[in-house]
Amino acid sequence: MLSNLSIKNYALIDHLNVSFTEGFTCITGETGAGKSILLGGLSLVLGKRADLNALREKDQKCVIEAEFEIAKYKLKSFFKTNDLDYEDRTILRREILPSGKSRAFINDTPITLDVMSQLGARLIDVHSQHQTLNLATNDFQLKVIDALAGNKTFLEDYKNKLSSYKSYSKELKNLVEFQANANKEHDYNSFLLEELESAGLKLGMQEELEAQYEQLNNVEGIIEQLSQGERLLNDEQIGLITLLNELKLVATKLSGFGSQYADLNERIQSVFIEMDDIASEFVAFQDQIEPNPHLLEEVGNKLQLLFNLQKKHAVSDIEALLQIKSELEEKVSVTENLEANIKATETALATAKKALLEAANMLRERRIKVVPKLKKQLEASLDLLGMSSATFKIEITEAADFNAVGKDDLTFLFSANKGSDYGELKKVASGGELSRIMLTIKAILAKYEHLPTMMFDEIDTGVSGEISNKMGDIMLEMSKTMQVFSITHLPQVASKGKHHFKVFKKDEDNITHTEMKKLSDDERVVELAEMLGGKDLSDSALAHARQLLN
Repeated sequence: MLSNLSIKNYALIDHLNVSFTEGFTCITGETGAGKSILLGGLSLVLGKRADLNALREKDQKCVIEAEFEIAKYKLKSFFKTNDLDYEDRTILRREILPSGKSRAFINDTPITLDVMSQLGARLIDVHSQHQTLNLATNDFQLKVIDALAGNKTFLEDYKNKLSSYKSYSKELKNLVEFQANANKEHDYNSFLLEELESAGLKLGMQEELEAQYEQLNNVEGIIEQLSQGERLLNDEQIGLITLLNELKLVATKLSGFGSQYADLNERIQSVFIEMDDIASEFVAFQDQIEPNPHLLEEVGNKLQLLFNLQKKHAVSDIEALLQIKSELEEKVSVTENLEANIKATETALATAKKALLEAANMLRERRIKVVPKLKKQLEASLDLLGMSSATFKIEITEAADFNAVGKDDLTFLFSANKGSDYGELKKVASGGELSRIMLTIKAILAKYEHLPTMMFDEIDTGVSGEISNKMGDIMLEMSKTMQVFSITHLPQVASKGKHHFKVFKKDEDNITHTEMKKLSDDERVVELAEMLGGKDLSDSALAHARQLLN
């Protein structure tokens, strides 16, 4: 519900601040008084593009604020999605700077114009004679039928299944496209993988092979050094073992002359044991090593294979080759399993399509069931509005493809007069007829779903007093479940309002201002009398005004 509207420095409005309450509110005023200015200002906080020419004082910014009570609108998810602070009393603010820049805010948080427009559309619906084009669209017409059919949960179910169906369709398309390209690469990838697998790659193997190659390639020198080492250790004349044996005897004899000599003896004994063990290893190494040209060639070939693979794949180590091997394994595996994946996805797609078709058929059945009810309500309401010969032809048939709200083709035709051919609303209905049809449809929708605040802008233009009286009754009935505004020139409509505001011009210091005030009961009588008979008030006009209010 719109609870407050503040407009500063906009067109003829210097500063306007007005509060509203629930129910039916009528707004009147002479032609040119500024009712359209009021709507223009309101439209800015609903996301309309700003015009710098709208600034009253060109060197000051224009600020428009609209406060809404939104507790009943179930908008918390919208605020969460757009990272906004939710408040039951939410303020939409728009600022137009003298530079021409425009800023938008929701509860003091800067937002884009698109977000403001999305929220505005959920809070208030401004409708005029010139805004009936959506009435002729199938989307809007189906929305009306779905409201009567109570299809909200069925639509959500359909949309979930449509999303699943589209997901499988996209997955299958991608798989088929991938298969077409993968088949071309499969043989080459398999060859590369086999080449890497035959190399027996393992982390650390290159270092091991390089060390083994170094030993095999220098085996003669290693044998020579081992032999020399053994001679130095075991020679009977000058060998270290022989000399250590003699030293060991000396130390043994000294050990009995004090603890310090005993310690020295233990150290020499340890050195002898260690050197004796080293001498044994020199002998063992000599027994183990021998020239092996065949093994040298084999190790050299393995190393060359690794170097060739690294060069081929433009890497420098075994780890990188193993990563490439893993990637090739995945590619080859995916390609080899692709046919099975495609068949599995085709099966899943068929199942999703079947479920989607069932959901679409359920929607169609429910829609067809309420068509007679909608037709009857429309024609009965239009009869009250002076369109007694108006009839509709509404048919729902299965469409060729799925769409966002089902699989239906809707034919929604209208005839205003007996004997006239049926045609599309936008082609055969006049502006006044479209306005009455839209009012009727909005009234029907109000019974089945919670509509936002409704603002009717002079939709009663060009209709008779009796018909306008009926239009006023419809708007009054709608206001029992929602907030309704009507900007009107007709006293019959204005008298129905629970609240009555007047828009008027006021001259101060040779400057014209547009202002707005809420009328008291006595002021309403005068306003209605002027609407009936002009500025020169007559007793009969005043009496008629009181009669309308009563």
